[in-house]
Amino acid sequence: MRKIVSVIIFVLFLSGANAQDFARKQLDESPRHHEWVKVKSGNREVHCFVVFPEVSKEATVAIVIHENRGLTDWVRSFSDQLAAAGYIAVAPDMLSGFSLEYKKTSDFPSSDDARNAIYELTPEQVKNDLNAVQSYAEKMQAGNGKTVAIGFCWGGSQSFRFATYNDKLKAALVFYGSAPESESAIEKIKAPVYGFYGENDSRINSGIPATEKMMSEAGKTYEYEIYDGAGHAYMRQGDDPAVSDDNTKARNESWNRIKAILSEI
Repeated sequence: MRKIVSVIIFVLFLSGANAQDFARKQLDESPRHHEWVKVKSGNREVHCFVVFPEVSKEATVAIVIHENRGLTDWVRSFSDQLAAAGYIAVAPDMLSGFSLEYKKTSDFPSSDDARNAIYELTPEQVKNDLNAVQSYAEKMQAGNGKTVAIGFCWGGSQSFRFATYNDKLKAALVFYGSAPESESAIEKIKAPVYGFYGENDSRINSGIPATEKMMSEAGKTYEYEIYDGAGHAYMRQGDDPAVSDDNTKARNESWNRIKAILSEI
């Protein structure tokens, strides 16, 4: 019995370790320029993964806010795909400088450990770090001065909140993230907010009617789509080329919508 349990644990470990192999392969084969930069945020430094598009003119910069498991290979792969569409992507590691032992996402022993650490971050630190990244992004030499936020899961919630305290954002794209519950925060939003949700994600979707009501009453732009058959984290799951299902369909339709939104900024 002990041997069987050990084999099961080993298989689960391998499946978790290989879960984003497709993302690493996409990154390895990308022709685009990738680099790491450190953005000063008070007395902290935020590690950021940056991808540049192969274009002949200045581009809009998208600040990509990761899921609750940190700056993973998939988030970097998504950033590369944004660059393939013609936009500069800046993906901050919000776990930068978490502790002396864990200075970035890749330092954590597992994605569960990274997730636990995410929920220890203070709202003030997240706000300061994202504001610092936005300031860096709008001044990039290859950029056109326009910035947007795109976030997933925990990062989706953060992208919505980002719009409540940074009036320089041109748009906030929220993937299956919750909205601020404070009317006073909603009233501070300047940028249009675009929601992307999977049908099979009632935990998040149950809050949409209240969000829609608050945004409407405050005179804010809030447009969203709910994708049939898709679940939470459908963008990541739909990116796996070995799978073809409702998540894949939702991912493809969402990419068309992302490009349409960004083309108008």
